[in-house]
Order: sequence, then structure tokens, then C-alpha cells
Amino acid sequence: MIIDRINTPADLKKLNIEEMNQLADEIREYIIKKVNTTGGHLGPNLGIVEATIALHYVFNFPTDKIVYDISHQCYTHKILTGRKECFVNPSEYYKYTGYTAPEECNYDLFKVGHTSTSVSLATGVAKARDLKGENYNVIALIGDGSLSGGEAFEGLDNAADLGTNFIAIINDNDQSIAENHGGLYKNLKDLRDNNDKSVNNFFKALGFDYYFVKDGNNIKDLIEMFSAIKNINHPIVVHICTKKGKGCKVAEENREAFHWMLPHALDNDTDYEQKESYNSITNEYILKKAKEDKTVIAINAATPGVFGWDMDFRNTLGKQYTDVGIAEEHACAYASALAKSGAKPIWAVMSSFVQRTYDQLSQDLCLNNSPITMLVYWGGISSADATHLCTFDIPLIKNIPNMVYLAPTNKEEYMAMLKYSVEQTESPIAIRVPNIDLVSVGEEDKTDYSIINKYKVVKNGSKIAILGLGNFFNLGKEVADKIKSELNIMPTLINPRFITGVDEALLEALKKEHDIVITLEDGILDGGFGEMISRFYGNSNVKVLNYGGKKEFTDRISLDKLYAKYRLKPELILEDIKTVI
Repeated sequence: MIIDRINTPADLKKLNIEEMNQLADEIREYIIKKVNTTGGHLGPNLGIVEATIALHYVFNFPTDKIVYDISHQCYTHKILTGRKECFVNPSEYYKYTGYTAPEECNYDLFKVGHTSTSVSLATGVAKARDLKGENYNVIALIGDGSLSGGEAFEGLDNAADLGTNFIAIINDNDQSIAENHGGLYKNLKDLRDNNDKSVNNFFKALGFDYYFVKDGNNIKDLIEMFSAIKNINHPIVVHICTKKGKGCKVAEENREAFHWMLPHALDNDTDYEQKESYNSITNEYILKKAKEDKTVIAINAATPGVFGWDMDFRNTLGKQYTDVGIAEEHACAYASALAKSGAKPIWAVMSSFVQRTYDQLSQDLCLNNSPITMLVYWGGISSADATHLCTFDIPLIKNIPNMVYLAPTNKEEYMAMLKYSVEQTESPIAIRVPNIDLVSVGEEDKTDYSIINKYKVVKNGSKIAILGLGNFFNLGKEVADKIKSELNIMPTLINPRFITGVDEALLEALKKEHDIVITLEDGILDGGFGEMISRFYGNSNVKVLNYGGKKEFTDRISLDKLYAKYRLKPELILEDIKTVI
């Protein structure tokens, strides 16, 4: 096999076109086999194989520099740069991350996993090169889907003004994660359909020199183009058209479903049981509510799959659905204006991506006190890659004035909060959708959530009080049971429900018969819920033990190891209580 001979890009440069085409086929086979075993990004990687081979054949990395947008299409790059063992050897499948990582290899410049960043990063690299009087090519490889992100526009606007070597490769496969949305894509389609002869050209309008490759999966054509523009002395865009999922029939036909996939999704006998979940009950509510009220509108930023918003859901909502593209900043401001104008926006967003829109949350939304419903998904300590951690949303959201952040613990609470939020007109409300299997208590929640910061005492006790927030309420129950059985103390168990404020009357009352207060939160402690409780008791004799995550970037560490490290296990918490007592 050709791949057996390839350990560095220098080996690749010895191949002819026929051998490189064979190598592309071999690489695809290995990517498909590995991703079907481990899960990961399938479609983006299969589509960029030939372009990656051509880039490494023509350019002299790592002297020349390349920045991959999101870097979820870097598998071929890793294979060619000394890391092929994690693709060809099943025992090494988990050795490397699925994104670029400088600690793995000097061919990787940045550790990235969020979108629309490549052009800005590459612009900085090019500027530093020029300031230092150095001479090498700088390339940003960005997909068409990522162009909808605000940072991509900002980066392109600045890069066009560099006046020096800068190459932006636009990998156009006519697809974001789901379908593309936005006016820019009409121009990309026009350029594709007219072989770059369109009268309108977005990139030329910005000031770029523009080149076009109709078949971005043709190694010969790509090598010819890259050879022609290598060492160019001004900013250019190379627009290449590729096929997402190329070489895997099901991924070509179902581009959204196989953008990213779970392990064994390609196996014919795989059957994922459809069961009631927080996604399913949310979507049933939205569809029903939208049918009853034409002012209800669902909003997301290019990640509908996270919420189970499939094509049927989107088509049923029709005009009552907006995918803003990869633009959480716009989604936030858009939702705020909708609410101020009398509509009822429901904005769904993944915890990790909330970080992109802090200013809009503060200024466009909360300063204007717009009554939107913001559903935050996947929030919690996780075993994910460092680029997709969802542990930081509580401090980010809870500390903005006017925001009400709710943490339901079961189906009934969640639905009561959702219904309340959509109908109320007092403030912006965020709900941390439980990141656990659906829990139902079988009894309707009749809480009046307009009474802000009112905690629920689930079980009265003495000496020790446990505040189990959201996902960790059940951990609180386990800790309570362990305290009762081993210390013969009946603790007070509290479901806070409100992340953004304290129930001063309840916390004050606890001082009378409680010496220890324990807080449990599924996120980082710094700036979080527990610290707020500690501050309340700061000038009292009550001892507060805060449990949650450490302020750090973890990288593919199992939950069991993280919970042990953070002492988020009943037996470890009990040890701490015994020490305090």
C-alpha cells in the first residue's frame, strides 16, 4: 500500500499523480474504518482528502503555515504529518485528538475546535511574519459553512488589506453542518454555477485576487493551482468545490447526519432506540405552541442536530424557524429584537458556543431586558475534547444583570419552566436543559416561577444542608442518603432551581439548625453558583463546602476520573464532611 511509505510530507513529494490518487483512496478507507469505530467527523474529512494531499505536495510545511478552520477536517493532515498510527492501528485510535494540536506535532499551529477563526488567526501569523522580515506562505483553510460566522467576515476584511502573501482557501461543499443559510451563499452558488464568471464576487469586492477550482477533489488540478499561487505577494482567495462525504455513499447522500457521527453509525444492524428525552419533549412543545401561536419562533445557529431539530421539525415550523448560520452573536441580538417587538423567540444553543456571544447577552439582550427563552444544551462537566467543553456557561450567564438562569432537575420542572418562560414578559430567561437521561416524577410542577430565586426544600433535616443544582440534584440525594446511613444525621435537601440568585430567607433560616452547607454544581466553581452561596454565609459560623469543576481546560478525560479529581462522589464528599465535623 502507498500509505505504508508515507511518514512525512517529504515522502509524499516522491509520488506521482496516480500514486497520490491511490493514496487518497487508502486514506479514505482508514478514515471511514476509524470513525466508524470511535465516532468523529466523517463528512468534512472525506471531502478534503485530495486538497490536503495537494497542499502538502506543493507547500513546504511546517516552514509554510496552514491554519485549519475548526480543524475538524484535519485527519488527512495528521496522517501525512507523522501521526498515521492513530488511523491505521486500532490500538492507537484514541492517541490523538480529532483537532489540530501543537503539542502533538509542529505542523499544527493552533489548538482550535470552534468555527470561523482560521482567517483571523492566519492574518496574525502573516502580520508577525512581515514584522519579523521572514518569508513563507500563510494559508487559511475555511469551509463555506464557517463563512457565516462574524469572525470570518472580520478576518477576511482585515486580511484583504495586508498587501502581502496571504492565501485563503475556501472549501465549498455547499453545506454547513446542516444546509447553509444567508445571502453569501447565493453568491457562492452563482460562482460555482458559472465557473467563477459571475458579475458579482464577494471576495473580489473585499479586495482579494480570486482563483477558482471547479473540481476540488482532483489532485492534478489542485496541484496546478497551488503551484501557480505559491509564494504570491498579495492576498488571494482560492475557491475550491469539493464533495462532502466523498467516497462513502451514505455520507454523500446524508451530509447532515454524517457530518459528525457516533461509533458504528455505518453498521447496517445499528438501531438506536428512540425514547423520550429532553430533546423530544422540547420539540413536541415547540411544534404544538407554534401551531397555536404564530408569534412563536425557534432559532439556532447552524447546529440543529444538537437539539434534534431534524428536517421534519424545520419544515413544519416553516417561517417560524430561523437558522442564522454560525452566528450566535446575531442569534442573540435577533432574538432580543423579536421579543421586544412582541414575538416569542426560543433560542437553542450549545453551552460551548454561548461563549461566542457574551457581549450580545450583556448589551443587546439583558441591558434591554428582552423576554426571550434561551435553552442551553449539554451544560456540564464532560469528557469532551478541550475545544468543546461545556463547563463554563454558569459563570458566563448567571453574572449578567436581568438574566434569570433556571436549572430544572426533572421533566415536570423543565416543562413548567419552559411554558412559563415563553409566556412571561418580564425578563430574559435561560434554562439549562438537563444533560442527563430524562427523569420524571410523575407529578405536575405547579411552581410559580415569577417568584424569582425561591428555592425548593425537598426534605427537611438539620445540621447539614445540601443544595443540589440541576444535573447534580440526584447526586445530592445520594449524598443525603449516605449521610443518614453512616452519620445518623438527616440532612436538609434543597433543589435551588434558580442559578442566578439566592433565596435569602431560606439561607438565613438554615443558620438556626445547620452547621454545614454543601453546594453541588455541574460546572466550574469559579464565579459559579456555590461561590454565591459561600459569599452569603461569609460572615457567619456556617461552613460551606463547594463541589464542582476546577477552572481548567480538560482534554478527553473520563467523567469517572474527573468526578474523582473534583471529589464529586458521595463517599468522597462524606470524607470531607467527617473532616469538618
